[in-house]
Amino acid sequence: MFRRIVSVACLSAILFSPSFAQSVAATNEDAHLNDALDTEWQYELKTNPETATYVGDTRYNDRLNDYSPAAFAREVAHAKEALQQFEAIDPATLSDEGRLNRTLILRTLQRRIDGAPFKNWEMPVNQMNGPHLDYASMPSQMPFDTVKDYENYLSRLRQLPTAFTDITHDMHLGLHDHLMPPRYLLEKVAAECQDIADKPVSESPFAEPIQKFPAAISATDQRRLKQVIEDAIRIDVIPTYAKFATFVRDEYAPHGRADFGVWALPDGDARYREAVKEMTTTDLTPEQIHAMGLAQVKELDAQMLAIAKAQGYADVKSFNEHIRKDPKLYGSSGAQILGLYQHYADQMYAKLPQLFAHLPENKLEVVPMDAFRAPDAVPADYSPGAANRPGRINVNEYDPTHRLLLNVEAIAYHEGIPGHHMQFSIAQERKDLPPFRKFGDYNAYSEGWALYAERLGKEVGFYRDPYSEYGRLGNEMWRSIRLVVDTGVHQDHWTRDQMIQFFRDHTAMDEKNIESEVDRYIAWPGQALAYKMGQMKILEMRSLARKELGPKFNIRGFHDAVLAEGPLPLDVFDTRMREWIEKQR
Repeated sequence: MFRRIVSVACLSAILFSPSFAQSVAATNEDAHLNDALDTEWQYELKTNPETATYVGDTRYNDRLNDYSPAAFAREVAHAKEALQQFEAIDPATLSDEGRLNRTLILRTLQRRIDGAPFKNWEMPVNQMNGPHLDYASMPSQMPFDTVKDYENYLSRLRQLPTAFTDITHDMHLGLHDHLMPPRYLLEKVAAECQDIADKPVSESPFAEPIQKFPAAISATDQRRLKQVIEDAIRIDVIPTYAKFATFVRDEYAPHGRADFGVWALPDGDARYREAVKEMTTTDLTPEQIHAMGLAQVKELDAQMLAIAKAQGYADVKSFNEHIRKDPKLYGSSGAQILGLYQHYADQMYAKLPQLFAHLPENKLEVVPMDAFRAPDAVPADYSPGAANRPGRINVNEYDPTHRLLLNVEAIAYHEGIPGHHMQFSIAQERKDLPPFRKFGDYNAYSEGWALYAERLGKEVGFYRDPYSEYGRLGNEMWRSIRLVVDTGVHQDHWTRDQMIQFFRDHTAMDEKNIESEVDRYIAWPGQALAYKMGQMKILEMRSLARKELGPKFNIRGFHDAVLAEGPLPLDVFDTRMREWIEKQR
């Protein structure tokens, strides 16, 4: 899972890429289209300064997003206007690439328009995502090299009271419109906010940038900046978080919905189907995905049984019970778990040339996850890098003695290399790929690649320990279970206990991980479906390439082609890969 710390996803429009041969040369209309796309990108950065920071553009680092209802209305109105503008460009006058670009920007804008009636901005917080966590993570996203960088940060801190006033107003509107997350998840949000508010200034996550200054900043400026930032944390930040925690706990959470599935919301079935379509970039129905998941679970049960028997156990259930009860298979400390992730990242680096011809320049760091979000977070996630920062695997060190180590190796390859770090960094480093495409937001492609990358560790000779291999298969099972339980809770009215029990029946996952997982699916409908959808498409294209190219098939060339064009919807990815295969022929 990658963590995108922006509140409004940027447009994923597409510009010219030389990755595939063009049957028609670029035209004058292509230049007109590209100018329009660049104008759209600049509009996106200016109106969503937090997105600009995320992609490494520092021009708006002194501003925060506008969370007012009027701002969300303007966003939809702009999308409708831009849609008309791009529709007016005659596709017959464009090159092949230009036609693809036009198709993709139209789809992106239409997706934004189609999602608008559901007013998801009226439910802006849950235990895993939301401004209350995003803002506490600002120090890891912003640069702190100059006095201006610190002054930008100070400006943002002073704007937090206004931002949270708007966010609170949005939540009041959601309460009026019966758009409410589950109560028990909102209680977690209140606790997260209170925890941040209760920390003394020196220990606040917002104080991290003033713990150590770069040498280029004079001692006089250091003293001044330290004082004004501490004052802002004391006067603006802490009271804002305390007030928001009180609001969520006392006024908002008590009205949270009792049912777990999104079906309980107004237009719940339509809301879920729209989420499925957006997250998977397919037209598969929840019913089809549920059936697909059940079939995959059955197939993986058989593979896991073979390992269980090889270890001397009669069935998967008894082997899973052994795993859950063996203390040697759990972490001993946060530092130990962090070290394991670093070890697996280091060993994979040496194998990358076997799998790729093109490697990213941006480095990967393995760091502890922010303590304020760790209790309700996944075992690890990834923060994409940018020109001014490396990519990061964020390792959850919370309660390590209750965290199984079996799947740490697989997660390291998923979150780091050759998973998210390869995919995001290669796209961002393409000199000929404009930013629209570099920062495209297609979960099925990005998470599908990361899940596919877990298998690559096996192909280069890793997972040597049978327990690690069982953990890898357990990860495959984990993602297949998602197809069942996500559709189960949001389509078929499953309870939280049903979701947990299905995990227990088919995995050896520890209870803490199971509970954080099912709570994640409840909070984020449809997102967990993206992993398997994307992985299956990549495996399908790899199988087709092997069949069609025979001895000409080269795994390094295939992987470079998969990553060459940045994130794409799966149907577009299918078309482009088929074109690549034909070109190789």
